Amino acid sequence: MTALIALIRKDLILYLKDKRALMLHLLMPVVLAAFFGSLFGGDGGGDSTSKIDLGLVVQDKSEQSQKIAAGLKADKVLNVVELSQDEAQAKVRSGKLPVAVVIPAGFGEQASAALFSGRDKPQLPLYYDPSQSTVLAMVKGLLTQQVMQVTSASVMSGKNTQATDKYLAELPAAASRSPEQAQLGDFLVSLKKFQDQRAAARAAQTAPAAAGDSAASAVADAAAAPGGMTMPYTTQEEALSSGPKYNGYAHSFAGMGVQFILFMGINLGISILLEQRQGIWSRLLAAPVSLSTIILGRAVAGAIIATGLMVAMFVCAVLIFKVQITSVPGFIGMAICFGLMTAAFGLLIAAFGKTPEAARGIATFATLILVMLGGAWVPSFVFPQWMQTATLVVPTRWAVDGLDAVTWRGLGLDGAAPAMAVQLGFAAVFGALAVWKFLKDQRR
Repeated sequence: MTALIALIRKDLILYLKDKRALMLHLLMPVVLAAFFGSLFGGDGGGDSTSKIDLGLVVQDKSEQSQKIAAGLKADKVLNVVELSQDEAQAKVRSGKLPVAVVIPAGFGEQASAALFSGRDKPQLPLYYDPSQSTVLAMVKGLLTQQVMQVTSASVMSGKNTQATDKYLAELPAAASRSPEQAQLGDFLVSLKKFQDQRAAARAAQTAPAAAGDSAASAVADAAAAPGGMTMPYTTQEEALSSGPKYNGYAHSFAGMGVQFILFMGINLGISILLEQRQGIWSRLLAAPVSLSTIILGRAVAGAIIATGLMVAMFVCAVLIFKVQITSVPGFIGMAICFGLMTAAFGLLIAAFGKTPEAARGIATFATLILVMLGGAWVPSFVFPQWMQTATLVVPTRWAVDGLDAVTWRGLGLDGAAPAMAVQLGFAAVFGALAVWKFLKDQRR
C-alpha cells in the first residue's frame, strides 16, 4: 500500500510541475469553451443574440418601396445599412456583408400590378456571400413578409385603383368567362367596391379635421387606415428545460473539458511508453513492486488529475460565465467516472502502443474522432438522426450528455446516472484490455 501511495504521489507531483501540460489541459479548454459558448448563445440572454447585417439599396421612390424599407429597418432581427448598389456588391464580395437587397425602380407599382395577375413579376436582386446561405433563407422570409403586407395594403387602400381596373379590363366578357375567371371577376368587383369605400372615407376625413372635430377625424382615420395581408399568426416563444435558463457556455465547457482531458489521457499513455523505453519500469519491477501495483498507481493518479481538471474548468465556468451546476453530486460523479475512463484510455494507449511517436499520432487522431462524434464541438442534436443513434456507442457522447444533464438541463443525479454507468463500463473494458496486454508482454 505504501508503494502504491508513493507511485500516485510521484505522478501527481510530476504532472503539477509540468507547466506546459497544465496550460494545455486547463487554460486552453477554458479559452476555447468561452469562444464556442459565445457562438452558441452565451448565457441565453435576449441581448446576446446578434442581429443579421443586411445591406439595403432603395432605387424606387414609390410609397410602397419606402414602406418595405422602413419595415425591414424596424425588424428587430435585422441590422439594416442603406448603401448604393456598387457599395453593396463590394461589401458582399469582400465578406463584410452576408446579404444585400436591391429594391429596383418601379418595383412598388409593378408588384401591385402582378399581385393578382401573376404576370410580369418584378425582381428583387439579392446579393449574398456563398458561405451565408442560411442567412439568405432567413432574409428571404423576412422580405416576403414585408413585401406581401405592403403590396396588399397598397392594392386595398383605394389610393390606386388602376391595377384593379386593369385586371377587370383584361377579363373576357361575363358570358364567356371560365368558372375560374368568373370567380376572379366577382372578387375584383368586390375589391373595387372596397377601394371606393376606402377612398370615400379618406375624402370624408378632411372635412372634420378642418372643422376641428377630433373625434370624427379619428373615426375617419380608422376607416381609411390601409389593411393589407399580414402573417395570420404570431409566435409565443418559451424555452423549456428542467434546469435553469439555457447557457451556451455550459455545453461548451463540457465539450472542451472532455476533449482536453482526453488529451491528458494520451499524455498519460505516452509517458508510460517513454518510461518503458528509458528502463524506468524495469527498475520498478526489479524492486518489491508488482506490475499490478504500478498499473493501479498510474490509473489512480490519472483519474485524480482528470477529475481535478474537470472540477477546475467548471469552477471557472461557474465564477466567470455564470454556468449553474444543478446537481453537485451528479457533477462530481460524472467527473470521477469520466476521470476513470480517461485513465483507462491512457493505459490502453500505453499497452497497445509500439512507440511513443506512433502511439501519439494514432491516439490523437482517435481522440479527435471521438470528440467530434461525441458532440463536443457541435451539439449532437444537430446531427442527422442516423448519426445521433450511431454515436450512442461512443463514450464521449455519453460524457458530454451527462455533463449537460447536471448543468443547463437540470436533470440531476438520476439524469446523469446512465452516462456515469457508460463511463464506468468503458473504463472497465479499456482497463481490462490494458492489464491483459501488459501481463501478456511481461510473460514474454
